[in-house]
Amino acid sequence: MIPALSDLTAMGRALVLAEAAGRAGEVPVGAIVTDAAGVVIGEGQNLRELEHDPTAHAEVVAMRRAAASVGSWNLTGCTLTVTLEPCLMCAGTLLQAHVSRLVFGAWDEKAGAAGSMYDVVRDRRLPARAEVVPGVREGEASALLRTFFAARRG
Repeated sequence: MIPALSDLTAMGRALVLAEAAGRAGEVPVGAIVTDAAGVVIGEGQNLRELEHDPTAHAEVVAMRRAAASVGSWNLTGCTLTVTLEPCLMCAGTLLQAHVSRLVFGAWDEKAGAAGSMYDVVRDRRLPARAEVVPGVREGEASALLRTFFAARRG
């Protein structure tokens, strides 16, 4: 699937957020939520270490901020763009928020829930599903993660 220009631009912003997370000692993951018109209504980066919060993944932070921005938990028509394939928690949150589209960069072979380990966001047994656009700027997103973890092992 060829990503739309808006998906490439959105991923660019998510990558900037991921870089900031990495500089702060967090796993470098960034996410943004855009509305149906492509306007950014929420953004986030991993904040688990800073906030001592196991749920402070970039996706959850971005969706919380988007929901606060629009004054509703319901994000139907919105797109979540994130540098790393969401985990089960984030995929479940995406479905609970009724996010319509998911765009992600790097695959997460160990914990991904949008096509690698699991495919929760497209599971027909669930009442909500999302369109998935994987691998957008995958090389850049993967490189951020590889560099971060290599430095930690170093």
